[in-house]
Amino acid sequence: MAAVRVAALYDVHGNAPALEAVLAEVDADIVLFGGDLVWGAWPRETLALARSTGERGRFIMGNTDRGALTDREDASAVWVQERLSDEERMFVLSWPATLSLDGVLYCHATPRSDTEIVAPMSSEERWADVLAGVDETTVVCGHIHYQYDEQRAGHRVVNPGSVGNPTIRATAWWAVLDGGRVELQTTDYDTRATAAAWRATGFPRADFADELLEPYSLERLMERIP
Repeated sequence: MAAVRVAALYDVHGNAPALEAVLAEVDADIVLFGGDLVWGAWPRETLALARSTGERGRFIMGNTDRGALTDREDASAVWVQERLSDEERMFVLSWPATLSLDGVLYCHATPRSDTEIVAPMSSEERWADVLAGVDETTVVCGHIHYQYDEQRAGHRVVNPGSVGNPTIRATAWWAVLDGGRVELQTTDYDTRATAAAWRATGFPRADFADELLEPYSLERLMERIP
């Protein structure tokens, strides 16, 4: 049986221009959206783009997807809720926490949590704890917006990076898994124009627009990882 070619698109964060640019380059049997899709400046437009993949599209829940549609106090969450229909909100809230495809486990942060932080620099003991009970030999996770492909605690762990909120370099980061092959990808787009348009939407978190212009460096990112 032929391997299934999966494009893993994580942490779009409502950045429709970034997602549109990536989708123009995607050539895959399945397009897997790995959580944190709608919370950002263009929630409805981003969701529409993701759903335009039709039967190829697969979705898992991210912490900001859940928070954006259940938090009644946070200004950015309320802003997103007001821009999605009841049907769209119910669709997002139906997404599972994990998905296993072609022998690969896809999760948002870790297999057991959509908020837990782990990185290549984490200890082997921490990785063994995080991956305990996982049967799949390859695990794809996101959340920290840092692209890597590493061997940890007897598993291959892939982080596609963030499509919509980059670190290291101002581009859209993603990955393709095809059988035993992993292709780490980037797609350049006009981040300066996107940052300006982001601010113009009125989305309360303008700091995400700033990070399109000056992404977190690896050193700054590591300061946030225990």
